[in-house]
Amino acid sequence: MIDNSPIIEALSEHDELSLDNLKSTIEQAPAPAIAARDALKKASELLDGFFMGNRDIKQLVEARAWFVDQVLKILWEQFNWKGKDNISLIAVGGYGRGELHPYSDIDILILIQSDISPEYEDAISQFVTLLWDLRLDIGHSVRTIEECIESAADDITIATNLLETRTIAGNDILRELLSSRAYSDDVCSDRAYFLAKKEEQRQRHEKYSDTEYNLEPNLKSSPGTLRDIQTIGWITKRHFGLSCTSELTRYEFLTDEEYQNLVDGERFLWKMRYGLQIVAKRNENRLLFDHQRKLTSMLGFEDTEKKLGVEIMMQQYYRVVLGLAELTDVILQHFDEAILRGSEKEVVVPLNKRFQIKNQYIEAVNNQIFAYAPYAIIEIFLLMAQNPHIKGIRATTIRALRAHKHLIDNNFRKNIAVTSLFMELMRTPHDFHRTLSSMKRYNVLGRYLPEFGKIIGQMQHDLFHAYTVDAHTLRVIRNMVNLREHSARAKYPLASRLIYRLPKLELLYIAGLYHDIAKGRGGNHSDLGAVDAEQFCVRHHLSKRDTQLVCWLVENHLLMSMTAQKKDIQDPDIIHSFAVEVPSQVHLDYLYVLTVTDIDATNPILWNTWRASLLRQLYLEARRALRRGIENPVDKDEWISATQAEVQDILYDQGFSSSKIEAIWNTLEDDYFLQDSTIEMAWQISSIIQHGENSEPLILIKDVEDHQGEGYTQIMIYLPDGEGLFAATTAVLEQLNLNIVSARINSGRGPCSLSTFVVLDENNQSLARDPERKAKVHHRLIDELDDADDYPEIIQRRTPRQLKHFSFPTEVTFSNDMINQRTVMEVITPDRPGLLARIGCILVDNKVALVNAKIATLGERVEDVFFITQEDGHPISDPKLCEQLQKSICDQLDEHVQAS
Repeated sequence: MIDNSPIIEALSEHDELSLDNLKSTIEQAPAPAIAARDALKKASELLDGFFMGNRDIKQLVEARAWFVDQVLKILWEQFNWKGKDNISLIAVGGYGRGELHPYSDIDILILIQSDISPEYEDAISQFVTLLWDLRLDIGHSVRTIEECIESAADDITIATNLLETRTIAGNDILRELLSSRAYSDDVCSDRAYFLAKKEEQRQRHEKYSDTEYNLEPNLKSSPGTLRDIQTIGWITKRHFGLSCTSELTRYEFLTDEEYQNLVDGERFLWKMRYGLQIVAKRNENRLLFDHQRKLTSMLGFEDTEKKLGVEIMMQQYYRVVLGLAELTDVILQHFDEAILRGSEKEVVVPLNKRFQIKNQYIEAVNNQIFAYAPYAIIEIFLLMAQNPHIKGIRATTIRALRAHKHLIDNNFRKNIAVTSLFMELMRTPHDFHRTLSSMKRYNVLGRYLPEFGKIIGQMQHDLFHAYTVDAHTLRVIRNMVNLREHSARAKYPLASRLIYRLPKLELLYIAGLYHDIAKGRGGNHSDLGAVDAEQFCVRHHLSKRDTQLVCWLVENHLLMSMTAQKKDIQDPDIIHSFAVEVPSQVHLDYLYVLTVTDIDATNPILWNTWRASLLRQLYLEARRALRRGIENPVDKDEWISATQAEVQDILYDQGFSSSKIEAIWNTLEDDYFLQDSTIEMAWQISSIIQHGENSEPLILIKDVEDHQGEGYTQIMIYLPDGEGLFAATTAVLEQLNLNIVSARINSGRGPCSLSTFVVLDENNQSLARDPERKAKVHHRLIDELDDADDYPEIIQRRTPRQLKHFSFPTEVTFSNDMINQRTVMEVITPDRPGLLARIGCILVDNKVALVNAKIATLGERVEDVFFITQEDGHPISDPKLCEQLQKSICDQLDEHVQAS
């Protein structure tokens, strides 16, 4: 039964909701269901007010269930139940536990002792009709005791519901009879039930990627949340049976700290779920971006100088569920030993004087090992790494770890035995990321590396960073480990080769651990992280040379990705500037591997074939520069001349005359010949020559895939130059649901413009496997671009749900590249359809020429770089023009976001 509480008393003493008034109001009403519905609404408003007043959440969910009990009981008693001792109204499931959130399901069972006789049918039908009129989410079933047992034997969900029952009205003896059968082997043995619930949990965790760190977690079903707590409750109830009705008695195998953590964790999640359902106004368990900020305000989390309130709330959530997940491990292992292996013969394999393996789980030979040998706190994880057949840590040893975690202090961190063990752990070939995950789960990693402890559960409220900082870090390590697997060669062809050339893998792992360690502190996280990394290296006795390499990697971990994505890496000067920053070939190899594993661990959709090709090209060009010597940079004019000569030779071999080549040659600007592939340039020029004076636009679509397996689709467009061409082209490509990742515009000195766009499909793949789609793209481009006067209006698509919750002001910055005689304009803005087309129109309106564009969409955030000039081909020299461009872009883009 639900115990009385101050909140239940407040409901009972309310004038309109007191039991006597409630009963008379419903019984005397011409429409009892409407009167009951009004009472439920008033009670709900009162309870929600208590919630906003920060009243006890346990009392709130119990009071809501209690009040629904009273309403259902009054409605039940409206009917003349003949032979009333043979029928009763039972609460089952979560409602049976006496817990209800604002829009929770209300599951009831109309229980009949034996056959459903005709005398009950009409009354049951009318009662169920009344329930529908309440407009609550009520699930009901009508069964005899025997039918309940038969159904439960076939369905583990029904069996579970019958473990949690309360009599609302009618004969309670029926429920007792049902429970005595439901808890027996008539339904399911203790062993079978445990196995079924473990498998159910495994499948549920797998659905949520087996991580507590989803950006939009499900408060009920994600790992470490309410369903895990309920699963533990069900297993304990089934194991200890009806004789153990007290929760404290059922959980007596837990320590006081463990039990309190279980209770506190459940109440925290209840509070979040209660508030979430008020915000969503429905039975919602998914903590969607739509609701996170509102819930943050409701629960009293406020922004600070360094973190948003929503980030603080979510960090607390992630830490709570991580702790609950650890506790779940302990409890399930306890039952695994008690239920599954209680009769098994113990198989013990000694490892050393401190540890042994018992039935495939590692355990300390006694629970005081960590007290007199604190270094064993790290040693146990090293032994697991060295013995991969070990399934995990025994529950008793997990508890001992937790009891002695206070020993991990500054003296512990400086202990030569400890630091040596940790470095040996890094150097041991194994799934290092799994070991680190275990150390984090059991609160060892965050204490041994306090700087790592600060980022546990720390999220960044955007769509670019799909994981919390600690989860992202461990995914980086996972990617590094997996590079040595044969399966990695297809996805990371270059990195999977370079990994074998790195002299010391542990240096890569340390850089991976520390590259984002300083996020959330304010300041430059790369610089701050390098300071932490240096302290780690000194404490772990790395050489000065290795320490410098690690610190350089942490400090420059964004250098390669930012250069590849935001600068024109076809330009020899850009390559030279990048190479100047890289001390050696070894540094370049480490940096490339760190960059690749970092990008792919940031967001599941961020790594694609185009980014792979950019990084690979930058790596190869930088390697050439380092071999040549950075004191001997490439002369740009010599590079252009050499490129032209090579392209010319290819065209001669194809039978083209000098006059035809030069006719096209003279219309192209010098920058055109800064591209990497002379074969690509020869292909384009030969196609233009063959196209001749044809008035129809020349549209060529080509799939590019090199021997590294890095593929993308290239679209070449050659047609008379005209205002708005870039805007029109990007509009068409976006309407075709293509992702534009690069654009190179060569207006040239002739009447025609040569544009090259690199695109990927919605899955970040080339169009190579979809010839029908390529044909459609080709036809649509010709149809839309054949007449500049007919450029289509930009067709708006509906902005995706998540993007609407991440609006921020557009930023536009300018800088002049005097070497290449052009202005660099960077636009940072929320993503939305038609973005490139809109920017293209603004450039046309301000008589600004577009030379090149680097497109980068990072979650909800766009960071595009446009290389532009005045009409005369020179960099923009008028500050007022820059101000006008900035104002126009910010005004139009921000207005569009608000309209969305």
